[in-house]
Amino acid sequence: MTPNTTPITRLPYLTAESPPIRAVTKRSFEDFRVEEVPAYDPAGEGDHCFFTIEKRGIATMQAVNDIAHGLDVPTKNIGLAGLKDARAVATQTLSVEHVDPERIERLNIPRIRILRVARHGNKLKIGHLRGNRFIIRLREVDLGRIDDMRRVCDVLVRRGVPNYFGPQRFGSRGDTWQLGKGVLHNDAEAVVNLMLGRPGPSDTGAVLKARSLYAAGKFASAAKAWPNLFRDLARICRIMDRTGGKHRRAYHAIDARLKKFYVSAYQSHLFNQVLAGRVETLDQVRVGDLAYKHDVGAVFLVEDADQEQARAAAFAISPTGPIFGYKMTLPGGETGRCEENILQDEGISLEDFRLLRRMKVHGSRRSLRFRPEALELDNGDDAHGPFVELRFTLPAGCYATMVLREICKDGLEEGLGSEKT
Repeated sequence: MTPNTTPITRLPYLTAESPPIRAVTKRSFEDFRVEEVPAYDPAGEGDHCFFTIEKRGIATMQAVNDIAHGLDVPTKNIGLAGLKDARAVATQTLSVEHVDPERIERLNIPRIRILRVARHGNKLKIGHLRGNRFIIRLREVDLGRIDDMRRVCDVLVRRGVPNYFGPQRFGSRGDTWQLGKGVLHNDAEAVVNLMLGRPGPSDTGAVLKARSLYAAGKFASAAKAWPNLFRDLARICRIMDRTGGKHRRAYHAIDARLKKFYVSAYQSHLFNQVLAGRVETLDQVRVGDLAYKHDVGAVFLVEDADQEQARAAAFAISPTGPIFGYKMTLPGGETGRCEENILQDEGISLEDFRLLRRMKVHGSRRSLRFRPEALELDNGDDAHGPFVELRFTLPAGCYATMVLREICKDGLEEGLGSEKT
């Protein structure tokens, strides 16, 4: 398995000329607030209930599990439009079918508040989301750098924010993309060993012990060492023990949805590589580009770059990068050659994604940039001391951390630490 050659910390900035600014985010959950902007409102009638929750310091899937338990329904019956950071105060909408609205309103679950409930005709699904509003407070900022922060914000509004996939996409160890590459290559040994072993600097406590035991070939002991939260990994360790270390048997026991998540992380990693090579000109289109129309979400082939550049400057269109898959259309010209080179360097082709039959990895295009709407920056004080507050709205699928990354560079720290959500 190849090493991670382009972690998010080493991807190039659009505003590289602006020096780093030290700041601490998420000193408390209230320092990072996010609210979903729904794609539509519930109709007011139907067999499904849409209910909006506010969760504090809890991952979306943990909230879903707790709510499903409270309503005595299977977790799969809870619909959602997207995942929200655990290290935040987040407002999002969920849905459930054939449950009395009053039962939802009466739920009393730690760290979760039910804000409103309304009926609708269909289940809420991933992607049924227009965007997200953010209010983020940065602490320990040198207030003498506020003008520098504002200048960076002006560039981001005018030229766009590099639409990198953030570190959340790659897990707490930053290796989910490597697992996805192993899945694509059907490399059972590499995937199982990386999932269960290969202890690294981010592993501590019981997790470090379990990975070390696995790496030493002590599969049964490793299974016992994994904490309850990692029971699926413990189960795979037991399979390795029963089969005398047969990686293929253990690989087949990995949940198919988890494998698809890993492949998605690999697609994201490859997109980041393409964007890294073009970040300085992300607001410029060229012949052969597949450009994204921001108003309707459609993609078209750029045949006359000079003619289309005025639309790019007005942020009506943007160049796109690949979410590789077997149905994805490759661009032409220099853009197409760059993407073909990425595939060749990785030793893969679009047809390899077709072999993942049950996963349906079709592929798509993703804009190389996004615009933060209604971006405002102010400073103030509260009970925890002075802060700089950022307020903005982003399209669905875009990361607020990429806005912060451009403003602060590598000076940004997280007060609550890291957690996979």
